[in-house]
Amino acid sequence: MVAGALLDLYALSQPAGVPVAGAAGPWAYVWPRDSALAAAALARTGHLADADRVVSFWGQVQPESGVFAARYRPDGSGVPDDRGDQLDGTGWALWGTERVAAGLPEGERATFVRRHRELIDRSTATALAKIGRTGLPPASADYWEVREWRTTLATAALLNAGLESAAKLYGIVDDPAARAAALRGAARLAAGIERFFGPTGYPRRLGGRASTVDLGVGFLLPPFRAVSQPDVVRSWRSAAGAMLRPAGGLAPGGSWRQDGISWTTATSSYALTAACLGDRAEAVHWLRWLDQHRTPAGSLPEKVTATGRPAAVAPLAWTAAAVILTAAELDPAPRP
Repeated sequence: MVAGALLDLYALSQPAGVPVAGAAGPWAYVWPRDSALAAAALARTGHLADADRVVSFWGQVQPESGVFAARYRPDGSGVPDDRGDQLDGTGWALWGTERVAAGLPEGERATFVRRHRELIDRSTATALAKIGRTGLPPASADYWEVREWRTTLATAALLNAGLESAAKLYGIVDDPAARAAALRGAARLAAGIERFFGPTGYPRRLGGRASTVDLGVGFLLPPFRAVSQPDVVRSWRSAAGAMLRPAGGLAPGGSWRQDGISWTTATSSYALTAACLGDRAEAVHWLRWLDQHRTPAGSLPEKVTATGRPAAVAPLAWTAAAVILTAAELDPAPRP
């Protein structure tokens, strides 16, 4: 399954060299989140030039505002529609850039950071500027891709992960002032998340119920952050019950529509968090489920129906990348 997922990432990168979310139709564009996971997976498995191309693509398409659009044409010529901006993309790009840097031989990391310094600086400045008086960012669409009126945990968590990643990147090039600014911003954002989301069990939206928990709580845990706060882990574990669907996979969140559909993006992301928390049994459980619901061609689909049939587009970059990263976490190979 991992070998197939790597081949699918390669196929999804043709001909532009940057993986699109899916091979056809409305999926055939580059989303920051999908490509960030793909870049991390490519770097983790030693495909460093491929991973570097993804980071270069972000630098090419990022506007002066620092806030990425939901998706881009793979040739870098702009956005395909008026889907709008998604603030979490800034966090995804910083996190993905740091993951690629971490995959490089130590002696090459500083050169990599300097080459992508404009992307890192602009993204960091944007993330810092978006932290409001409460310590939280404004409402923005996230991976649900719907208009939001309240701050979502996913957006706040990914900006937090992005700032912590920025601090690591500035550390590589020995820029203590920039590193300190990123760390201060990350600490302020983390405190805001804990203060406003923690008491209600880290729900999807600010002021929501614990039963609405979604993948956002996982973005507060490894591999996105180094820490594993016990209350966050408890909420993450409870999320599986709220997100479970009839075929045995997971929906994107507890308040997602009850249509019986399992989403492989959510299921593979849950497996990745389990692996990073050291819960091998949980991670393997979800990997086995994914393996059992591949298409006849062997690819991982976007969805699985209530009766267990693969559905929608296949292959899918997000799922392929998360599966690769999960397997690498469970059985790590020596790094370059």
